[in-house]
Amino acid sequence: MQSFCRSFTQLPTIDSTNNYAMRLIHARLAKHGDAFFALEQTEGKGQRGRVWESKKGESILMSIVLTPSFLAPMQSFLLSAAIALGTYDFFRKYGGDGTRIKWPNDIYYNDRKAGGILIENRIQAKKWQFAVAGLGVNINQPDFSGYGNRPVSLRQITGIEYDVIGLAKELCMFLEERYSILEGGGETLILRSYNDALYKRNEGVRLKRADTILNAVVKGVDDDGQLIIETAGGHEEKCAWGTVEWLLPDV
Repeated sequence: MQSFCRSFTQLPTIDSTNNYAMRLIHARLAKHGDAFFALEQTEGKGQRGRVWESKKGESILMSIVLTPSFLAPMQSFLLSAAIALGTYDFFRKYGGDGTRIKWPNDIYYNDRKAGGILIENRIQAKKWQFAVAGLGVNINQPDFSGYGNRPVSLRQITGIEYDVIGLAKELCMFLEERYSILEGGGETLILRSYNDALYKRNEGVRLKRADTILNAVVKGVDDDGQLIIETAGGHEEKCAWGTVEWLLPDV
């Protein structure tokens, strides 16, 4: 029986679906699998405090409440990987083979960003109480004025206009499938699948660390969520999230 999105709340306008879900968690009014979808966010959240913006009604803006108590908080990357894989599966179904996961959890189509994920956690006494997985996926937006040519929507890729709410509910099924694999002990499978879908794997990239530019080959991601790269001379090293910045090619 599907538990993800069995409760699917549609909101016309909200500050942030993650904030809304967290407020319900604190009020003890939320349960595992509850989904909150907004046509518009006024304070949408991205990674590193960035703002996620989208035109009203043209994107999937949704948060899902999770209770990943089967994982230790130190295994948070595995949850992130499972949610990223579910989103990847969904977008690849419609967008095609150019779909990839850019470390740590953005959805890319070729070299353009199609979606992003932000997971916020509630941990007490070193135990996972709740997680809120916030998802922003570009669906029908025809242009991204002011954002250059980096973002891309499903409509731009396929030329088709979609039922955004219908796709949001379908995304829930893809997310639950990957989450169930993780919950069933499939950590190794999740990590392997994540690496199979990894953006720029075995390709040369440019990264910035502090004031240094690194020319490196992406080798993969380990189970702690560290990016494994190979630099000049075949030297392999690991980069924690937040320590390097991608310098992406022009598109």
